[in-house]
Amino acid sequence: MRARDGDRMVLTTYGRSSGFAIDPVEKKPLSHFYPGTAVLSFGTAGCNLNCHFCQNWDISKSRQWDRLAAVASPVSIADAARSSGCDSVAFTYNDPVIFAEYAIDTAHACRERGVRTIAVTGGYISAEARPEFFAPMDAANIDLKGFTEDFYWKVTGGHLRDVLDTIVWVHEHTDTWLELTTLLIPGYNDSTDEISQMSRWILAELGPDVPLHFSAFHPDFKMLDVAPTPPDTLRDARAIALDAGLHFVYTGNVRNPEGETTRCHACETVLIERDWYAIQSYRITTEGRCPSCGVSVPGRFAEEVGDWGRRSLAIDIA
Repeated sequence: MRARDGDRMVLTTYGRSSGFAIDPVEKKPLSHFYPGTAVLSFGTAGCNLNCHFCQNWDISKSRQWDRLAAVASPVSIADAARSSGCDSVAFTYNDPVIFAEYAIDTAHACRERGVRTIAVTGGYISAEARPEFFAPMDAANIDLKGFTEDFYWKVTGGHLRDVLDTIVWVHEHTDTWLELTTLLIPGYNDSTDEISQMSRWILAELGPDVPLHFSAFHPDFKMLDVAPTPPDTLRDARAIALDAGLHFVYTGNVRNPEGETTRCHACETVLIERDWYAIQSYRITTEGRCPSCGVSVPGRFAEEVGDWGRRSLAIDIA
């Protein structure tokens, strides 16, 4: 994705995308960032990790230029998001770290037009590059793919410590809203002990209010011989994390209304009821508080909840 141009290293995929779609923000997944709103999603090609379980491998592992058929400048993306009624633009499908210049320029163009930006990333980025990359991002969902160095090195080609450092840095040094996601793969990163250790680390380093999402794996790329994640595994992982003291834990890629619902951590009142990304009821006050006990709900919330629903819509940006 990069090449030498004279004495410069350039991003050869700048301005070229693998396609655009409008999604619910809950699909990123973000559950505490302007719920119900629409997000313009796009990615390019390539990745800086080599995950054997990649769910978007046809994009992230592509070296074919025909995967980058959509041409769009940062300004045209920001304008398209605004004209189509999207509250945010999400850099997703492949890791935006790999197309950082394109993502950063697009984020600045969005900010000038009142459009928010979301980085969906594996967090595998050097300390020197973090400030420039995350500064214009309003929210980030970082994949915490497992909680052992053995898993990271053998299955992703990366290192756990670098990702943990990025997560802590974003939480402590930016205003970017942060949520985490772990794709649970049977037999690889779904043991009770590993989930417990990860949950305790999150509590100790980030506090109880950073939302954590457990997502279901399906056989793909180099892991076609691994069975899909049983729904009970997700429910058990959620229970472990809640028991460890985390306040907001969700399940994804399976239908589980209880695992999608946001409850007040103080009084258990249902605040946001969801079903497959669609919001069924919304009770957070305009001040961002629980209507029953008045406790503040961590996140970014508007005066009115969005009504995009669960649909995804492919669009063309000329």
